[in-house]
Amino acid sequence: MTRALRVAVGLVFPVVGAALGCGDGSAPGLTPRPFLMGFSALPPRMDSTIVVPAINFWAQRADAAIIHASPPWTALLNGVSPAAAVDTVQVPLANYFRAKGLALVFTVDATDGLNRAAEAPELVALGRSVTDTAIQRLYREWVFAVADKLRPDYFGLIAETNLIRAAAPDSVYRALVVMANAAVAPIRAAGLPSQLYVSVQVETAWGRLTPGGGSYQGIAQDLTDFPFVQAIGLSSYPYLGGFAVPESLPLTYYSRIVEGTTLPVLVVEGGWPSVTVGSVVSSPALQARYIARQTELLDRAHARSVFQLTFYDLDLTGVPLPPGSILPLFTHLGLADSALNPKPALAEWDRVFARPYQP
Repeated sequence: MTRALRVAVGLVFPVVGAALGCGDGSAPGLTPRPFLMGFSALPPRMDSTIVVPAINFWAQRADAAIIHASPPWTALLNGVSPAAAVDTVQVPLANYFRAKGLALVFTVDATDGLNRAAEAPELVALGRSVTDTAIQRLYREWVFAVADKLRPDYFGLIAETNLIRAAAPDSVYRALVVMANAAVAPIRAAGLPSQLYVSVQVETAWGRLTPGGGSYQGIAQDLTDFPFVQAIGLSSYPYLGGFAVPESLPLTYYSRIVEGTTLPVLVVEGGWPSVTVGSVVSSPALQARYIARQTELLDRAHARSVFQLTFYDLDLTGVPLPPGSILPLFTHLGLADSALNPKPALAEWDRVFARPYQP
């Protein structure tokens, strides 16, 4: 998602006070679910005054929250210490989530989330690269500060490793491998409790993002390059992989990714739009059917979590987009629209959330 929307979140949480906890909305007699459910703090529009009310609404149907963040490269290169950067932005947000009784998951996005062939926009603007050893050091120090100060239940060090490997220059991917592996030692030496993971892009693993649709690729290379992982994060946007209806997703769509391992599955981002955008034809009803089908995939994979980064549709009015931006493909994944009105998919999510959580 755009850095501008993430900034809107960051502006408000340094001054947020304590929050009330939320109750358990599960109903008796339902099949337990082994997976946590939740969202990120992304608001529907760039207005810091609505961030807290927006979180309070979705927190009623969540037992976990996710922070998906890039290192603040400009601040770090301007001399702000990694610890101070985390204290300013991530600590207040994490504290707010935990005050509401939500488990915490964190994913580090070290490249361009909307273009895995490119590096982080901040680094590009500064003329820097993750291939620079000084940038790698800042990444390691910031990652350690996140692990130390937030202590997320699950901590993802790189997002969409297989898509980066497929799309970005090899030198960039190799630098990320070095960075992530080097970050693990100080985290473990300090005895920090987070379970570590990297995320992989599901459609890429299935060969669905290659021209004409390729064969199943799996994640063997990712497991080799990141041997420290204690879980596998999944990023899945099936409509981008050519699936026209949710029911066409194989029941093994998630479980096959970790076949032959004992690694737990965490769905750390994904979704299905409620509108037709570009060549993708969809509707609110189709989006609701996706939530139902995804639940079957989660159960089949014995997943530990499922997150959507956006609970709300994104209102990008006044937000300039660069030519060719793919962001419009992700603006209508919310279970509520940008005016906070629920969509049919929210009722399906609530039906799943009503199942008692049993890890």
